[in-house]
Amino acid sequence: MQPPSPQPAVQQVQPGQPVQHAVQIALSNIETIPGRTIQQSLGVATGSTVRAKHIGKDILAGFKNIVGGELKGYTELLTEARNQALERLVADAAARGANAVVNVRFATSAVAGGAAELFAYGTAVIIV
Repeated sequence: MQPPSPQPAVQQVQPGQPVQHAVQIALSNIETIPGRTIQQSLGVATGSTVRAKHIGKDILAGFKNIVGGELKGYTELLTEARNQALERLVADAAARGANAVVNVRFATSAVAGGAAELFAYGTAVIIV
């Protein structure tokens, strides 16, 4: 008798670091995983996060708008949001029994004044 398989661990992802998965889920922004065959489609997998801007970042961004250049505070915020949305997408796909997600896409939307959602979605599949 084999012991039950461990549940996927939720990891904290640092800004600028690649997303690492406890469960190996292949991600692709095209319809296939090159060199692999899709055996079964398990539906749309999703992951999202809603983030609000920090007043300190807004003030610094206002100064930066005057002189120009990258708004690093917002870049970090979006990187964190993108990584968290991907982690949640992977968790949803794993819960469906998938080992890959194809056609991965991102979308954003304003939820409230100063808050936005970053949404990741794709098709959860089993590949062989």
